Amino acid sequence: MSHLTQEQLNHLQQKLMERKVELERRMVYNDQHGLGESERDMTGELSHIDNHPGDVGTEVFERGKDLALQDRVDQELQRVIFSLESIHHDRYGICVTCGQPIPYERLEVLPDTQYCVKDTPRERVSRDRPVEEEVLAPAFGKSSMDEHEYAAFDGEDAWQIVESWGNSNSPALAEGNEIDSYNEMDIENGDDQGGFVEVYENFVATNIDGSEVFVVRSPQYIDYLNRGEGSYLLDPYGNDPDDESFS
Repeated sequence: MSHLTQEQLNHLQQKLMERKVELERRMVYNDQHGLGESERDMTGELSHIDNHPGDVGTEVFERGKDLALQDRVDQELQRVIFSLESIHHDRYGICVTCGQPIPYERLEVLPDTQYCVKDTPRERVSRDRPVEEEVLAPAFGKSSMDEHEYAAFDGEDAWQIVESWGNSNSPALAEGNEIDSYNEMDIENGDDQGGFVEVYENFVATNIDGSEVFVVRSPQYIDYLNRGEGSYLLDPYGNDPDDESFS
């Protein structure tokens, strides 16, 4: 004999019937969450060679999202149908794991549930990591020689050059915790002198026989002077960057 009254059963059955109609209507009128349209977009051309990879990536993402939404609706609909059949066979409201009655208060909130609170399946968040990380660790894998006091050009230096042209990251996705500007996102951007030992080597040069000295008026040069480590008077051309003629 059910632990629920006939009035409670009727109320829960009505809620299940309404939910079943809603789910079936959703599957019909939303074109299965756009699965048909997405599939036509992806197969409407003989080749994607002339398309931007981002366009294809968007289609793949949308298709995966549509499949996930469709699967979620299918699963809920199956639970609703199972619950309605359980009412018909006088098995409704009984935990399928322990066989104990499910309280009416829980069924009121989740009329399609098949478990009591204690036996509800818990979703396990996977802690598994890709096996490739065993090879890539530390950062930049075996091509990073920072830990060996290796001063030559390595994998990190190669990435810094590529990164200087920009990437898709934002300050929110940067490695550091307190990065507010895109200019602060470069790896070791504050310490790396781009292969030079001293700062001034970035902007001081000589001709082939060393008889003439040239100053390259680069951002490093301006920063060097602004920090008070040099003087515009020492510039062979004596140009002040605040002057309109400075270039």
